[in-house]
Amino acid sequence: MMRTALAALILTTTLAVAALAAPEQLPSGSQYLGEVRRGPDGKLLSVPKPAAEPAAEGGPAPAASAPARVLRVAPGTALATIPQAAQAAQDGDIIEIQAGTYRGQPVVWTQKKLTIRGVGGRPVMLADGTHAEGKAAWVIRNGDIEIENIEFRGNRVPDGNGAGIRFERGRLRLRACAFFDNEMGLLTTNHPEAVLEISDSEFGAAPRHGTVLHHLLYVGGIARFTLTGSRLSGGYRGHLVKSRARENHVSYNLLVDGPEGQASYELEFPNGGVAYVVGNLIGQSAGTDNMTLVAYGAEGPRWQDNALYLAHNTLVNDHPNARFLHVWTDKIGASTEVWVLNNLTAGTGTLEPFGSGRFEGNVSVPRSSLIPLDGIPARLPVSSPLRGTVRPPGDVRGQSLLPSAEFNLPVGSKAISLPARLAPGAFQQ
Repeated sequence: MMRTALAALILTTTLAVAALAAPEQLPSGSQYLGEVRRGPDGKLLSVPKPAAEPAAEGGPAPAASAPARVLRVAPGTALATIPQAAQAAQDGDIIEIQAGTYRGQPVVWTQKKLTIRGVGGRPVMLADGTHAEGKAAWVIRNGDIEIENIEFRGNRVPDGNGAGIRFERGRLRLRACAFFDNEMGLLTTNHPEAVLEISDSEFGAAPRHGTVLHHLLYVGGIARFTLTGSRLSGGYRGHLVKSRARENHVSYNLLVDGPEGQASYELEFPNGGVAYVVGNLIGQSAGTDNMTLVAYGAEGPRWQDNALYLAHNTLVNDHPNARFLHVWTDKIGASTEVWVLNNLTAGTGTLEPFGSGRFEGNVSVPRSSLIPLDGIPARLPVSSPLRGTVRPPGDVRGQSLLPSAEFNLPVGSKAISLPARLAPGAFQQ
């Protein structure tokens, strides 16, 4: 008996020591689903788990970011040239370029985020026989880039496509810039995610040399293109605006070739896409190289979704004959949706329905019946009997086709309040 009791004592002690030495193994916690409580009437009630408090929208407040670094470019300073600025710049910087002429200073901008603007006037980037990578004065490689108040002149390259800017990838926003005497004012690649936004800018003075068509603005197969409040004139054989973008917004611009211009199309979408063309003054010169002002689908579709919405534009022709609009239904497809609404045409020419969609409110008037804007027939007189004869064009795909602004000389646009008597054309005031 004593041996048995001693053995039991030793075994108990050994197990206790082992338990103390072993790591603690706690049972996994059960999921809390709520409680059961007794109500005032004595009945049991199920009280569910309270919902978690929602997190503040956007999560915790971000830490305040440091102010952007400003680099100033001016002759006679530490940053005297554009290439020096491009080498010194870091992502997020603001580059201010002092007004003046910067000769032969091409650059490739490789930063992911930059703001570049002219100060003290508009600085001019004069190519002077130079170029970046055989492409342009400035090449935008791939970033979120804003450029304001810069002028580009005289770009020539061996293949004839010398641009003021070659935009390759990312997002590029231009405001109050100018492009003159370039083989291509601005030229993009076909990157399908790129976005180009241009406002309050000027393009003109296409060179008259070589066999390459010199488009003032040539947009490739990118995701989205926006052109607002800008003035394009003085083309030669090439187009004023050519866009292959998937989505296009062309509003409140002056696309008029001018008396000395010899452009082909004023506005072309060769591969279709979805195009909203609202509130523009579009004019063809007597010396045009092509009788069509607005062309759509001439090279067949590039994108699955194709539609043209042409509303409240004023279309002026100085040529003996014209097609104000030509939709190549044999190439883009006869079922393509085309809306042509409340446009005003002046001069000899035809405006006809194409494809499927809507065609209404379009009016033709003599050139002499319009009040000129910088010498261009543009506005109906306040007393015109045509005011109040058209209905609001409505919305499509979430976009309003009713003009909310007008082109404003010398360049830009201004917001307007619509009168009670809606008029055809680009100008309501």
